[in-house]
Amino acid sequence: MSKEIIREVETEYTSGTRWVHWLRFVSIIILTVTGFYIAYVFISPKISNEPVLFLHAKMRMWHQIFGFLLIAVTILKIYTFFFDKNKVQRLEIISSKDVLSPKIWVAQIKYYLFLGEHPKLHGVYNPLQFVTYAFFYLVLVALCLTGLILYVHVYHEGLGGALYPIMRPFEALFGGLANVRTIHHIAMWVVLIFVPVHIYMVIFNSIKGKEGALDAVVSGLKFKNKKH
Repeated sequence: MSKEIIREVETEYTSGTRWVHWLRFVSIIILTVTGFYIAYVFISPKISNEPVLFLHAKMRMWHQIFGFLLIAVTILKIYTFFFDKNKVQRLEIISSKDVLSPKIWVAQIKYYLFLGEHPKLHGVYNPLQFVTYAFFYLVLVALCLTGLILYVHVYHEGLGGALYPIMRPFEALFGGLANVRTIHHIAMWVVLIFVPVHIYMVIFNSIKGKEGALDAVVSGLKFKNKKH
């Protein structure tokens, strides 16, 4: 006799989490386009005698604006992960419990290989998601730090001047300015690899789990299938 499946709607992500997610997404897209332009000028404005050929300056401007936006949302996300007392938000850090469970790891891998059902989790992320997101944020921190180091070597007054003495030890830690630039590029490529894999896995879980995982990042709501 088959069991009846009852679908209950629960809050999966807070509005703050969703705003951070989409601001980070937009920042990554614009930083990628402008960053590639700064590294390799792939378009140029129409030649003119007038002093209007400032495309490179505009690309740098937008790269800096969305670079600081990415830094802001990354700091906010790390802060809320550890210190936000919202019940839904706390499910993220509670997910770390499952990382220490070999049983859940095995069950999760079986689920991805179509060999078993999805394990019951304590938090909002399965162990593979949690470890991947933790690594992703380490890469984002490296990306932001190296970006700031490059920034203070161009702008020596104002914010750049204030951050210069703070960034110098990090510059030495990364092995010098040449290494900083290389690490910045490598970190961006890691992000570019992560994005399509992340989108694929979200679609995979949404279709296979039938719990509205893809919709949750927009609405904040997710279905929970419970058998009775």
